[in-house]
Formats: sequence, C-alpha cells, structure tokens
Amino acid sequence: MVHAFIMVKTGAGESERLIDSIRELANVSEAHIVAGAYDIIAEVDAPEVYKVLSASSTEIQGFEGVTDTKTYISMDE
Repeated sequence: MVHAFIMVKTGAGESERLIDSIRELANVSEAHIVAGAYDIIAEVDAPEVYKVLSASSTEIQGFEGVTDTKTYISMDE
C-alpha cells in the first residue's frame, strides 16, 4: 500500500466548493482545508504509486478551480 499527501492550491474562494469532491475520490482517505502555502491537503491510500499519481494528475488537477498540486509519497509505514 502506498500512502501519500497531495497538496492542492485552488483559486480564491474555491476550497470550500472543492473539498467534498476531493473527499469523494476513491483513493482519498482524508482531505482538509488548511492555512498556508496550499489550500487543501488530501491523504491518499492506494495499492500502487500509479493510482496515487492518477488521483493527483488526472482527478484532482481535473477539477475546475484547482491551480496546482504537489504530491509527497510517505516513506515510513
């Protein structure tokens, strides 16, 4: 199992509109609106790295209002 964190930047005022859609994605275990350089942090659990990258680059980046993502794969168990 691969555990990762996807940091999501959104347009102004878009975080609250997007959070439920991100939480409903198949491999997203948690998602939170946060303060700081990013607007949302999503935790992803997937059977392989490809599924994590798909969640980030295809699913989350595909939402209108998402301007950038960064994906961090957890190195500990």
